[in-house]
Amino acid sequence: MPILRILHLAGSAYNDFYCELSRNYAQSCINATGNSSLYEFLIAYITPDGQWRFPSSLSPDDIAVAKPVSLLDAIQFITAQNIDVMLPQMFCLPGMTEYRALFDLLKIPYIGNTADVMALTAHKARTKAIVAAAGVKVPFGELLRQGDVPTITPPAVIKPANADNSLGVSLVKEASEYEAALKKAFEFADEVIVETFIEAGREVRCGAIVKDGELIGLPLEEYQIDPQNRPIRSYTDKFKIPIEGDLASTAKNYVPGWIVDIDDPITQKVQQEVKKCHLALGCRHYSLFDFRIDPQGQPWFLEAGLFCIFDHKAVISCTANRLGIPLDELFMTMINQALSMN
Repeated sequence: MPILRILHLAGSAYNDFYCELSRNYAQSCINATGNSSLYEFLIAYITPDGQWRFPSSLSPDDIAVAKPVSLLDAIQFITAQNIDVMLPQMFCLPGMTEYRALFDLLKIPYIGNTADVMALTAHKARTKAIVAAAGVKVPFGELLRQGDVPTITPPAVIKPANADNSLGVSLVKEASEYEAALKKAFEFADEVIVETFIEAGREVRCGAIVKDGELIGLPLEEYQIDPQNRPIRSYTDKFKIPIEGDLASTAKNYVPGWIVDIDDPITQKVQQEVKKCHLALGCRHYSLFDFRIDPQGQPWFLEAGLFCIFDHKAVISCTANRLGIPLDELFMTMINQALSMN
């Protein structure tokens, strides 16, 4: 089997936070999946000034000495490299959409969901509308713009319509708290979702992968919530500030998560909903979704997070491993999925 040339697309043209987040995640992936008998890894790194670099590694020193080039020069360089597969490692909105679309134009296959699916799922209200039409339960909500007044009686959750990692999210318990919560959310987006609060039962994340033509639901990962002290997961539950070291930002390294016993009755129930979401949204290769489980055991869709780090600690990787699919097999499966669509 010939050695595959895999391009890791990392960094961010959006801001320093996403740039460093991407660098950490991509480095962890490279460390976990590197196999010189199977792959040759190349790196394309975009910085907030919009310039491209092609460093020999993701160390800050190697990035610093890599020559910055324009988009046109970057395209000329990439097309001369005979890349087999691109692995997206960018987590800002342009990285998840515009940069993936560029590789569609270059006809270079990549792992993960397409730019249009990423753009769709980046908007929480549109995502909710689509999965609801497929029969998945979603909290009742309304989409507000500046000046709009919420009509939902608290308790309610306020969240920016297109921000990730729980940025700007608040739980409003009294109507008097709406003004401050809306102001906070509008700092991150032009549109804000107000939705009925689902009482704390459990909160889980569940992925699905395509393997041998079959859509497979993965074991659930559950996160710690508490009706009194942590009724919803916040930004500080997911990231340490500042980000430093490999994957210092992961939720599992900050607020412990655990894999739910496969025999737990909630597992099959959530997996069924995940498959509905995957198909309704037009996902490919893999998908990942958050659900709230109410005290009666009913799953409620919260949002999509269509990313996989391909690191031993990442949700899809560790839950697939629990199912008997180790990381090296998962990675090769996803590569083959991408190649088969070329």
